[in-house]
Amino acid sequence: MTSAFGTVAWFQVGSADPAAAQRFYGTLFGWTFGADPGSGEGYDLIRYANTEVPSGGIAHLDESDTPHAIFCVLVQDVAATCDQAVALGAKVLVPSVTTPDGLTFAHLLDTDANRFMVFTPAPA
Repeated sequence: MTSAFGTVAWFQVGSADPAAAQRFYGTLFGWTFGADPGSGEGYDLIRYANTEVPSGGIAHLDESDTPHAIFCVLVQDVAATCDQAVALGAKVLVPSVTTPDGLTFAHLLDTDANRFMVFTPAPA
């Protein structure tokens, strides 16, 4: 199965402001969100555009918890995605880098200070 642009494997974002996390990631990648029926009010499931199966979640943190996120997102254009993310309030930690084999990636911090990576694979 080939991954689609704007998708990652299962991941979790921990946020004391889940609504802000949803606005950020929903706008940047087109993800949608819904409460996890099995967890009460403390976890939202994340679905990619046009999918029914969740691919990740947002854990609702209290002020004593540490925000977190570990994931990589496949994108068509790393530099353009970085520009859009910055316009939404993100910070670029590692600007777009292309490896000798053609993989391009960048590391960013979202609006809740969670670190994530975007990448475009090497051409086939």
